[in-house]
Amino acid sequence: MKKYFLILALGISFFAISQKVDLPSASKSAFDKAHPGASKIKYEKEDGNFEVNFIENGQKMSVVIDAKGHILETELELKATELPQTVQLYMKDHYMNITMKAGAKITKADGSINYEAAIKGKDVIFDANGKFIKESKD
Repeated sequence: MKKYFLILALGISFFAISQKVDLPSASKSAFDKAHPGASKIKYEKEDGNFEVNFIENGQKMSVVIDAKGHILETELELKATELPQTVQLYMKDHYMNITMKAGAKITKADGSINYEAAIKGKDVIFDANGKFIKESKD
């Protein structure tokens, strides 16, 4: 009986994970207008909003967009070596022996910029000047 329950639970989980996320029309229109050259587009839910991952001009990017079509933030993937020097130095001093997997430049809707350094299981967030803001789980 336990075996059948496990198989049923796994089947339901797979179905739930593999369902396609439909972007509301306002969100899709706003995304298409902001990123007409995007390719390899993938949508997923993120905290009540939508995350759209894509490639544009050969760079990996993503946007977080709400159901009304407001782009809340745009993220440009960076190599760890492309992060500002202040971020790299902070990471070297405070996360010795931990390799940065990648980085990102995050532009908020109001134009403010943050940087993100990704390490195993965590994102370390900095302001536009490279000053540490917080650490959050990935």
